Amino acid sequence: MIITAALLAAFAFAGTALVAGMHDATEERIADNERATLLRTLNAIVPRELYNNDITSDIKLVTSREWLGSKKSITAYRARRDGKPAAVVLTPFAPDGYNGAIHLLVAIRLDGTLLGVRVLSQQETPGLGDAIDISRTNWVKSFDGHSLKNPDELGWHVEKDGGIFDQFTGATISPRAVVKAVHHTLLYYSKHRNELFNGGETPPGGEHG
Repeated sequence: MIITAALLAAFAFAGTALVAGMHDATEERIADNERATLLRTLNAIVPRELYNNDITSDIKLVTSREWLGSKKSITAYRARRDGKPAAVVLTPFAPDGYNGAIHLLVAIRLDGTLLGVRVLSQQETPGLGDAIDISRTNWVKSFDGHSLKNPDELGWHVEKDGGIFDQFTGATISPRAVVKAVHHTLLYYSKHRNELFNGGETPPGGEHG
């Protein structure tokens, strides 16, 4: 009986160690895959030649419910070339989407010009509001090259509201929410550019706009 108990204990220990080892290996692979996916998405809107730092690690957590659409902290990814600031990618929310908040990536060159915008997640109506997603249409590319001065404040609306950005037939709410969120993100950047590039990661709630 003692031998049997010892064998069972040995098998149990070995099984536990095997499961733990597999979990650690799988967790590491998942993390690597997530990082690779994030990097591909960032490089789609921030030209690779623009920076040479590890953009996925050079981050800062910032909070501004008014300008970034969430009371929780969001991540700012900083792009630098030879240690000098080149661009930042903010991850704001458009809180007033048709079916809920729309999570965005907004890449801004150091001079305040938009490099690109992408939708990270959305729950908009299929075939209508989901046209904000790059996988559906190129609408989101209409932000490229714009800034707070181009267009002026009146232009930062959909055409139905007197602005320059297209809306979708039968679905104005979704593009209106994204245009507003991108504009607000540019306003936040204009107020906090130096702070965004200074220091390391900031604890949640440590930066307010």
